[in-house]
Amino acid sequence: MGTHPVIGVDVGGSGVKAALVDVERGELVSDRPRLETPQPATPDRVAHTVAQLVDGLGGSSVIGVTVPGVVSTGVVRTAANIDSTWIGMDACGLFSKQLGVPCTVINDADAAGLAEMRFGAGRGRDGVAIMVTLGTGIGSAVFVDGNLVPNTELGHLEFKGQVAEHHAAAAVRKAQHLTWEQWGRRVGHYLTMLTTLFSPELIVVGGGVSRKFDRFADEIAALVPTNTEVVPAALQNRAGIVGAALVAAGDR
Repeated sequence: MGTHPVIGVDVGGSGVKAALVDVERGELVSDRPRLETPQPATPDRVAHTVAQLVDGLGGSSVIGVTVPGVVSTGVVRTAANIDSTWIGMDACGLFSKQLGVPCTVINDADAAGLAEMRFGAGRGRDGVAIMVTLGTGIGSAVFVDGNLVPNTELGHLEFKGQVAEHHAAAAVRKAQHLTWEQWGRRVGHYLTMLTTLFSPELIVVGGGVSRKFDRFADEIAALVPTNTEVVPAALQNRAGIVGAALVAAGDR
C-alpha cells in the first residue's frame, strides 16, 4: 500500500462525495466536496459527476469508487437507489475510462464497513460484526473475525410487510415526518431482526445520522438484546470515502 493520498469517491442515492485519503491513518487530507447525484442517476451522468469532483481534488494515480448496489468483479449487479441502467455495467471500466487512471469499485456499505473495521468502531473486534448505513436506503456490511462477507444488502430483507429500507431508512424519517423517537423504534426493531438472524456481537450504525445517534439511541437500546453492542460509526459519513480509497490502494 502506497503512502501517497488516494482519492475515494462515495456515490449515494442523493449525493456524491469525494476526498483525498491518507490510507495509512484512515483520515481525509483534503476538503470533502459534494455534488447532488444526477437524476436520473445513469452511468454516464454519474461518471461525469465523479470526474468533476476528482478534477477539483487534483486527481490521483488510483481512485476508489463506491456504488449503492451489488458489485461483483467490478460489474454492478443491482441498482436499488440509482438508475436501473447500471445493472450489468462494468463500472470499473466506466470510471477508469472517464478518469484516465485505474479505478476500483465496491458496494458503498461494504466500503464504509471496511473503514470502520480498520480505523473506527470495529477496530480490533472479532466475532460477527454488522455495519448498517442509514441514508436514502439501508446498506449493510457483515464481517466475521474482521473478514468481509460482501454484498449482503440486508436493507432489502422483507420487514413489516415491505422492504426494510422502505420502513427504516433515514430518508423515511423525513418523508413521513417521523420524530426521532418514532424512527428510532423502527430502527431498533429492524436491528433486533438482524440480531435474530446473525447473532452479532457488534452493530455499527453509519450514515449521516450517526452524528445524531444520541437522538435515537435510547429507542434502540430498549429493543436490541443486551448481548449485542450498538454504537455509532466513528468515521460517520466519511467511512465510505475512506473505504473506497483503501480498496483502491489494494488494502482490504
